[in-house]
Amino acid sequence: MTRKLFVTTALPYANAPFHLGHIMEYIQADIWVRHQRMSGHEVNFVCADDAHGAPIMIAAEKAGLTPQEFVGQIAAGRKQYLDGFHIQFDNWHSTDGAENHELSQDIYRKLKAAGFITSKTIEQFYDPVKNMFLPDRYIKGECPKCGAKDQYGDSCEVCSAVYAPTELKNPYSVLTGATPVMKSSEHFFFKLSDQQCVDFLRGWALQDNRLQSEVANKCKEWLEGEGGLGDWDISRDAPYFGIEIPDQPGKYFYVWLDAPVGYLASLKNYFNKTGKDFAAFMADPSTEQIHFIGKDITYFHTLFWPAMLKFSGYKTPDRVYAHGFVTVSGEKMSKSRGTGISPLRYLDIGMNPEWLRYYFAAKLNAKVEDLDMNPDDFVARVNSDLIGKYINIASRASGFISKRFEGKLSMQWASGDDAFLNGLRAVASEIQALYEAREFGKALRAVMEQADVINAYVDANKPWELAKKEGSEAKLQEVCSRLLEAFRILTIYLKPVLPNLARGVEAQLNIAPLQWADVTVAMADQHIVNPYVHLMQRVEPSIFDQLFDAPAAPAAPATTTATPAADATQAASDAAAIEAIAPEIKIDDFAKIDLRIAKIVNCEHVEGSDKLLRLTLDVGEGKTRNVFSGIKSAYQPEQLVGKLTVMVANLAPRKMKFGMSEGMVLAASAADEKANPGLYILEPWPGAQPGMRVG
Repeated sequence: MTRKLFVTTALPYANAPFHLGHIMEYIQADIWVRHQRMSGHEVNFVCADDAHGAPIMIAAEKAGLTPQEFVGQIAAGRKQYLDGFHIQFDNWHSTDGAENHELSQDIYRKLKAAGFITSKTIEQFYDPVKNMFLPDRYIKGECPKCGAKDQYGDSCEVCSAVYAPTELKNPYSVLTGATPVMKSSEHFFFKLSDQQCVDFLRGWALQDNRLQSEVANKCKEWLEGEGGLGDWDISRDAPYFGIEIPDQPGKYFYVWLDAPVGYLASLKNYFNKTGKDFAAFMADPSTEQIHFIGKDITYFHTLFWPAMLKFSGYKTPDRVYAHGFVTVSGEKMSKSRGTGISPLRYLDIGMNPEWLRYYFAAKLNAKVEDLDMNPDDFVARVNSDLIGKYINIASRASGFISKRFEGKLSMQWASGDDAFLNGLRAVASEIQALYEAREFGKALRAVMEQADVINAYVDANKPWELAKKEGSEAKLQEVCSRLLEAFRILTIYLKPVLPNLARGVEAQLNIAPLQWADVTVAMADQHIVNPYVHLMQRVEPSIFDQLFDAPAAPAAPATTTATPAADATQAASDAAAIEAIAPEIKIDDFAKIDLRIAKIVNCEHVEGSDKLLRLTLDVGEGKTRNVFSGIKSAYQPEQLVGKLTVMVANLAPRKMKFGMSEGMVLAASAADEKANPGLYILEPWPGAQPGMRVG
């Protein structure tokens, strides 16, 4: 039965070019879509730029452009990424398109008519300099729970507290630095707390395997947690770049309302171009709506989005597939650490896009896991699997067929019950099922197991020796023909991942575009193939030197004025108190020490110690560390909570009388504590983040 699929990826925010995480998501979805198309199913694969919201409005203003012009410049650069990595969307649109305005307003009207829209007057921060209400992320202040400074208006990065921006202490506008004032405004809300919504979401999210188990479990927490679901604020006040709320001048939809509607808008835009009936397609019970998203936006896609659709009479999603983030050698991508990767840089230096497609696919599965990109692993996988195992089969057989047999295959053996061919075909259903389940890594492992079997056949039959042996012409032609038929089947298995390489194989073998059904249909006897052309180069490890962003240059040292003569004596005294420089070390010695930015999440006195403080540190690992530090004489605990510092992150844990210490924070002091009794914990420049490497 032919499936009717509507497939999307998350809409990228139109304030920056694509990063590697975008490309990973698009490759994941593209592989799944290509698998469906090879199976003969109808697929409509669309996406769009998320074009609305205060950040774009403000960025456009800074650039001296209208929001439409700003978004247009970003959108103009999308195609080179998508084409470059062979990502084949049917349509790319914008949430500022006419279709999105129409659909968003239609959904709102239907929700309102059904009783799911309410309004109330709220108190909100207003920037008196900018003359606008401030979104949560444009307000900073001190956390109302732990007192940490410079926290955003919705949550604290130190203690993880969630709060209203009006609860911040000493708030200020990120835009102007002004102290915001309170103003009243009428806001509109989607009644997500309505029991009808809760009952629907409990069934939709927790049944029928619509969501991965990890995501379903999280939804269960949200649905059954203390307080349950709250109503969702869906409006923003002018000035705001977005879609106006019907019959409410000066009121706009919050960007997260109209952004997912952009999926429908892009599909409708595509159908308008191609003459298809959007309404009929979406009303068809057999239509499947599939979303590929990052794990950071599951809340919107598994609560707000399906509830909006359900109670406005639209089709709800059949599946939402979430994935993790991309890391580089175990760390978040960071230009300052030299681990930033630009997708365009990857293409510009001549790296094959299908190396990356294969590498990502080899590490992707159906779980919500981060994907780590490691240069050594990248080189090993591509060179071993694609070159050493797969391409090697064609290169060892094609030359003999072209030179000795005028390109003609001997395929009479294929019409019978051939154990070699049957074994290769037998795994087709398993590989298809793994592609369907998004277990791409397992699928590719199964393919490479077959490549090993084929290469064992090469080694057992040694075509290069048959070519030298008199009277072995027929055997040589059969062996090489069998290898090219095996290579053809392997290409079918790899085609969703390597579409461009598959086109090259189809041209070389002189065959029509490969589909899954072609696994069981061998090439004909006396079929003529074209001369072999090398299909893929090996990865040279040195190319990674050009790929990674260079670490940011250290800031120039600050200049100082000359010390006045009156201060010379004091300066000499201070200098005498400074400890002498330690013996010289090599760079390799220094490289062994892993210094990281750490955030002091909590600090407390240690009972029974007059020197130690107990620090709870966030080093960007997704967990905290416990460290004892002898700085009690210089600091009170409340002075340190929320501060950033530097720690030795790879120091072996040390068991102390008061507990286990999992690292060491860095502090400066003089050799002569009497001459200079100060003790100074190191504090990085503003902008540093937990987990950043120092060096």
